[in-house]
Amino acid sequence: MITISIPKNNLDERKYIIDVLFQEFLGLGYEIVVEPIENYEINLGNGNRIVVEDHFFNKYPEPLAYLQKENLPDNISFIANRFVLEAELPVIFGTDKCTITDSEVICGVDIFASSFFMLTRWEEYVDNTRDIHGRFPAKESTAYRNGFLHRPIVNEYVEMLWKMLSHLGVGQEREPRSSCVVLTHDVDRIFKYYTVKNGIREFADDLLKKKSIKSFAKHFTCKIKSHLGTMKDSYDTYDFLMDISEKSNTKSYFFFMAGGSSAYDPKYNLKNKRVKKVIENIKSRGHNIGVHPSYDTFDDKVMFLREKNDLEDISGKIEYGRQHFLRFDNPVTWQIWEDAGMKWDSTLGYPDKNGFRCGVCYEYSVFDILERKKLNLKEKPLIIMDTVYVSYDKKSDKEIEDELMLLLNQTNKYNGELVILLHNSNIEHSSVWDVFTRFLTEVV
Repeated sequence: MITISIPKNNLDERKYIIDVLFQEFLGLGYEIVVEPIENYEINLGNGNRIVVEDHFFNKYPEPLAYLQKENLPDNISFIANRFVLEAELPVIFGTDKCTITDSEVICGVDIFASSFFMLTRWEEYVDNTRDIHGRFPAKESTAYRNGFLHRPIVNEYVEMLWKMLSHLGVGQEREPRSSCVVLTHDVDRIFKYYTVKNGIREFADDLLKKKSIKSFAKHFTCKIKSHLGTMKDSYDTYDFLMDISEKSNTKSYFFFMAGGSSAYDPKYNLKNKRVKKVIENIKSRGHNIGVHPSYDTFDDKVMFLREKNDLEDISGKIEYGRQHFLRFDNPVTWQIWEDAGMKWDSTLGYPDKNGFRCGVCYEYSVFDILERKKLNLKEKPLIIMDTVYVSYDKKSDKEIEDELMLLLNQTNKYNGELVILLHNSNIEHSSVWDVFTRFLTEVV
């Protein structure tokens, strides 16, 4: 049995990150002992040990004392040693020290505090920089500013830990994993021509800007035929998306909205016959229904529960989903999901850049940084979203393809989950849609 001795401060934080790395990610058995020591001491039971130097929590021994903006890392170093998988490893907290013998490794990289930093997102709690939608931007993150947003560095820390354990004869097998793609779809707009008002702006553009009777007639005809059911609505891409998933021997997750009163909530009625038909079709094909809580639910528990319940009345039990507009308030939003009995959330990707917001491509248990407790809720980090390229990070088709391949390869390297968001309604952005569908049908 592995015995991990830890210092006598920040016990909840230390126990959480040790459990995630050892039990959830590696599948190793261990026990924790609290002692009057300065560093983490990992004793393998065969007389060998790893000393992981503490370069963070000992500086702030009082509970929650570390949660200050001035405590954010400001000097990221990059190191290399025999246990580092990549050419260089970003070190959030720690040094390049690595002393190796046959019976002991002394590691200067504080892999526990560094992983805790990425997974708990306490960076976003102490840094109040926000965009117009109240979201923490990727460009403000430590990962982006230091050039490692495209790297799942928590996975890299885990591999470093495993290599040190293996060098000293750990005596346990790690939990096997297989890489996979998790294809998700936020149903913001269920149909292009859902209501009488839908299409009015497009019609006006045809007549006033384009001055094209032909274009107006085409769009108006599409609207009428869509409502009559004689032509498929252009946003009705659900069967196509399910076909893509099934060709990869997986199932899609469709996250439906069930309310909202802001200008950013495209409203549709779950009891509408056309809407119910879509949901019934998805369920009949064995795919998954989740909730896409509206714009203001990220900090409103009552509204969240009402929308979840309304969707459950139509679709049955709901256990997962993603916040609309990726709005997230740490730790409020996670606690709302926890209280609602949700199994997992997949909100944590950045709206303006694709990559590893949480520094990991594994699902993991989340931590309430203020209540200092591990929650039952899991986070399944969002890694790739189509709207990033539509609205924020404009790239050529080739640049998008290259980035998608980079993120796929990084995820596969660690046998992780590549969580992708492809909106059913983004078919209008034909170039991005085509790149994504080629990627999903020809590459993944």
